[in-house]
Amino acid sequence: MTAGVYLHIPFCKSRCSYCDFATDVYRESGAVERYVAALCREIRQFPPQNDADDTDRQGGFDLRDQRSSAAASLLTVDTIYFGGGTPSLLSAVQVEAILQAVGEEFAVADDAEITMEMNPATVTPESLAGYLELGVNRASFGVQTFNDRDLKLLARGHDANDARNTFKMLRDARFSNVSFDLIIGLPGQTLDDWQRNLDEALTLDHEHLSLYILEVHEATPLAEQIRSGRRPLPDEELAAEMYEHLLDRIETTNFAQYEISNFAKPGFASRHNTKYWRLDPVYGFGVSAHSFDGRTRFWNIRDTAEYVSAIEDGGSPEAGRDELDDEKLAGERAFLGLRLTDGISVNDYERATGIDLKAKYDGELARLADTGLIEFTGDSLRLTRRGMLFSNEVFAVFA
Repeated sequence: MTAGVYLHIPFCKSRCSYCDFATDVYRESGAVERYVAALCREIRQFPPQNDADDTDRQGGFDLRDQRSSAAASLLTVDTIYFGGGTPSLLSAVQVEAILQAVGEEFAVADDAEITMEMNPATVTPESLAGYLELGVNRASFGVQTFNDRDLKLLARGHDANDARNTFKMLRDARFSNVSFDLIIGLPGQTLDDWQRNLDEALTLDHEHLSLYILEVHEATPLAEQIRSGRRPLPDEELAAEMYEHLLDRIETTNFAQYEISNFAKPGFASRHNTKYWRLDPVYGFGVSAHSFDGRTRFWNIRDTAEYVSAIEDGGSPEAGRDELDDEKLAGERAFLGLRLTDGISVNDYERATGIDLKAKYDGELARLADTGLIEFTGDSLRLTRRGMLFSNEVFAVFA
């Protein structure tokens, strides 16, 4: 089993109206330089020093054993993910410094998937060429929508033409693995809007699609706009109809659904994101970054200035940790695995957890099957199409 590395870059040109992530508006390069230096220093402090038992008794890693000798024992990673924020605001020199730090502390596989989130109008042909030369081989492209009215509502800071032009730039730079992010359930968005949006995305012929249903978080500008009546409440039933339209439309393409909200051409499923659903170890660095070592979840300070100060003062940026007991870990293995269209192998689940799914959850699984939310196919338990719409009802059984 190999691990993944997540790198959080919090800076954005502007803050989107719906955003609840740990982000900061990009104002001056000095703050970015300080952050990159702190991020590299945190990476070089890996593994974090604490008294917790870092051994995953269900097949993970003992970090202390992995790093107790020289470079030969470095933990192998085969995915690196720059998330944000807007990582594409970084220069190639800054990206190189971060990747160098990762390469010093981890054994990076030759065929590693290295993803960078990129927003329209934040890259140039020169920056893209620089990223590609450094090994960045996958772009997660924050299109969100091709409707200029909705982009203005979201305060995205770009228009539809910016998205089209940036995608052409990616292709011209020879990026051959591009994922589009699209949002449904926007206030005032119609089914016709969504159909046109999806059609244009598919016409551009990218490799991967991630779908997000809008969530309205408290203390965001969008939440205030809805509360004050300036924007209508998102229509959940209409969002479900949009999702079903997507499933129908995808069946006419060479995309395949591999997770509730993710679709890819053959060979282009996100290797990094799949680690989360398979409960593989992923180590996060940067403000608000979360890690999972196979047994314990731990996370960093959410405030960027506090994060940088903690690192510069020689301290730890860790804000908390949660060690999963066997029961909680088994529950997560079930509901995260069920997000994948392949579902979970009942036999593999029992080998990993010691739990016979059918015996332990007999009544609940029978009820979910009777209502058409799950199905058994041979050794596999998986969500039905209806189950994907009402997945939280299924996941609640294992919570």
